[in-house]
Formats: sequence, structure tokens, C-alpha cells
Amino acid sequence: MRMRKKPNLLPRMERASAVLVPEPETLRGKWLEAFPQCRELHLELGCGKGGFTCAAAAAAPEVLLAAVERVPDAMVVAMERAFAAQLHNVRFLDADAVRLPELFAPGEVARIYINFCDPWPKKKQFKRRLTAPGFLELYKQVLAPGGEIWFKTDNLPLFDWSVETLEGAGFRLSQVTRDLHENGPVGIMTDYEKKFYGEGKPICRLVARL
Repeated sequence: MRMRKKPNLLPRMERASAVLVPEPETLRGKWLEAFPQCRELHLELGCGKGGFTCAAAAAAPEVLLAAVERVPDAMVVAMERAFAAQLHNVRFLDADAVRLPELFAPGEVARIYINFCDPWPKKKQFKRRLTAPGFLELYKQVLAPGGEIWFKTDNLPLFDWSVETLEGAGFRLSQVTRDLHENGPVGIMTDYEKKFYGEGKPICRLVARL
């Protein structure tokens, strides 16, 4: 679904600019130096409207959460939520995941969240999936030894495909489930996930460790 254009996008982003990093490449290798109150750096790829972003940051104030989003019309909503909640450990990056090695130094990231990414269902589109081999190699460049990818999706074919690609890239999988909330809500949900859970739609999840 295409994100509807937000009215007054630029003024809204300016008002919440305290949580935006306009030139994230300048912090490469220095993220935790810039946020000395934080012990770890986590990334979220595709934060959308920021429901998960804000809840995760609030739950772990010792973690710096960098939320990467390439759709400003979605990110501005997430920025406003984080700014209103006065979260000091979350920052937003208007960037594409292909730029991760430009923005983060080797071993700088402890965890990457990939929540409900676009499944790109056509075979010729597989390289665009955030769990495609090309992206996994980028993640390896920034993850610390033992670093993790936390992946959730409602798309079973994408999940099964991702299990294969992650194992093929040398990641060790754990907590693999194709019905995360079978016995009730588990963990922090995204906005989409809450909707899916209310509809009774099963959610797939895994943890992949480097």
C-alpha cells in the first residue's frame, strides 16, 4: 500500500527534528560515543509510523535505537510520536538499507529488527527483500560478533524463504515460530501486528545470530 502524502511534511519534520539525524554518516563508528548513556546500538529497518520503535525505546532506555526509514511520509509520524514521548534513546535516519555500511562501522550494531517488510512476491523481485542474500551480507558488515537479526512477518512464503537464506548465509536460527501469538500476545507489537493479531492472522518470527 502506497503511503498517503502527509500535509505540511517539511514543517512537521522540522518541529520533531530533535530525533532526526540528518547526516548519519558523520556518526559512523561514533554512535555510542554520541549517546554515552546507551550501552548498545540496535537498528530497525523500515520503522513505518513508529509504534514498535517508540515502545521498544521506552522499554530499554540503555539501548540506542536507530530507526531507518526511506519513506518520509511514514517517518514523520514516527518522529512525532518519539518527540512527544520525550524519548532520548531513539533517532531516525532518512535512508535506505543499502547504505548501512556507510552509516555504521564494522561490529557497531548489536541487533537489527526487520518487522513486516515488503515481501516482494515476484521471483524477479527477490533481491529487494530485506532478507535476500545481498542484504544479509550488508548486515554482516555492521553486526558485532554474536549480533542478531530479529525478523517478523505475516507472510509465510517470505518467512520460509528467509529461513533458507539466513541459514545459507551462516546465521544460526532460534525461536523459530510460525504462530508467535498462538497462546496470547508476545513481546512488543508493531501497528500492523496489532491489527493482524486482532484478525487472528498468525505471525512468524525468528532470531538469527551471527
